Amino acid sequence: MNAPTNAPRTIPSTLQAPDPQRLIRGYWHWRAKRQPWSLLIEKRALVVNTGLLIVLMLCSLASLAFGTLSIPIPDVLLTLQGEGTSMHTFVIEELRWPRLLAGGLAGAAFALAGCLMQTLARNRLATPGIIGIDNAATAFAVASVVGTGISLAPPAMALTGAAVATALAFGLAGATGTRGYRFIIAGLAIGAISGALTQVMLSSVALDDANAAYPWTVGSLNARAPSSVHALSIGLAVGYVLSLFMNRALATLQLPEAVTTSLGTHPGRVRLAGLILSVLLTGLAVSVAGPVGLIALLAPELARTISRPGSIPLTASFLAGAILMVLSDLAGRLALAPLEIPVGIITAVAGSPYLLWILLRKSPDINR
Repeated sequence: MNAPTNAPRTIPSTLQAPDPQRLIRGYWHWRAKRQPWSLLIEKRALVVNTGLLIVLMLCSLASLAFGTLSIPIPDVLLTLQGEGTSMHTFVIEELRWPRLLAGGLAGAAFALAGCLMQTLARNRLATPGIIGIDNAATAFAVASVVGTGISLAPPAMALTGAAVATALAFGLAGATGTRGYRFIIAGLAIGAISGALTQVMLSSVALDDANAAYPWTVGSLNARAPSSVHALSIGLAVGYVLSLFMNRALATLQLPEAVTTSLGTHPGRVRLAGLILSVLLTGLAVSVAGPVGLIALLAPELARTISRPGSIPLTASFLAGAILMVLSDLAGRLALAPLEIPVGIITAVAGSPYLLWILLRKSPDINR
């Protein structure tokens, strides 16, 4: 006997409509009452970023407490509330707090620039330091310090150098743009030339001028001008907000270009905007801390490891960069105290083996 023609048919499981709750698994979903909008917050990202923020606060507290003169943690907290002794107030507010602020901001800027650059190039080796932006910014800053007749301040010169290096690398890469190894090789060549020019300038000036410019060549947080730190704080705030607005567009760049275009994203505009942001952040960071470019490699890699696979961890990179810079500066102050090791040397010693490990053990493709 045949079944009635109007009997409901069972849809194969492979053709059934997806469960809406399954689509948002791993997210917290809020829908506003009587409003046509809702909010999705990724659970893992919130946990990771909260954890990194707590670690950053603890590292900052340690940076304020430890040094040639160690201050107990309770006394540090009292001093931050304005109730410390005159000695503790001087050490924390005049010496360690400006250094902590400069290091945290510079580390966050380097890391955010590195995450943007790696995403644009789809290669974990494509950081501002690797492609020569750091060295070029340093060379231009040193040129203004050693008295070559250039009247611009070091921060402005650092930004100019970063922009020039990026334009040269982009031009030499040709049709590949920021993608492919040609862009990285061009950047390596520009970085090598910039480093050589820096050494030539240092060897051709008086000893006092060379000593004044030396911190720019190795990366240091000593006696940075408040105006440079202020400019970095403004640039970092603007760059971070803009990068968050670009997050969705950056994510679509991981897809084939035809798919990206069909989703309404203009790849060329996104890459140009991301490149400008990366150059701006790198130049401002170099103007404060010098060439500490390995932070731009280590922090995004750390953030990518602990974040959801396939995501673009902008906030996690931001926080991880600040943590690594603060810890590196603290290690440089404590390792051979009372002598101080510049933060750039600490990051180079810690980061170079990791760079070799990436080259030997992992595919440089950011999606693998």
